[in-house]
Amino acid sequence: MANLYADEQFPLPVVELLRSFGHDVLTVQEAGNAGLPDSDVLKFATKNQRVVLTQNRRDFFKLDKQNSAHEGIIACTDDKNLYRLATRINDAICTVDDFKGKVIRVNRPAQ
Repeated sequence: MANLYADEQFPLPVVELLRSFGHDVLTVQEAGNAGLPDSDVLKFATKNQRVVLTQNRRDFFKLDKQNSAHEGIIACTDDKNLYRLATRINDAICTVDDFKGKVIRVNRPAQ
């Protein structure tokens, strides 16, 4: 299972579902890091060997291009069906052994 770090706007119900699937998920709020810029979110995650979990795709794609020396980024599209989002994230990461420097895209299914 993965050690994840959910950014500030990531839906808490999805965090809770991922925890129920066995993932270790820490939120920005739980870490006392609310309000930090995205670059600091990524630095904290890297320092603590956690993969960033975000729906803020554009900013984290830019950060990855600037420096791919991070523990990983899981970038998700918005999905109002939170159980489906959590399941898609779980499915996308369960087979990944090493997230270092990787960006995993979890996209909403086509309508």
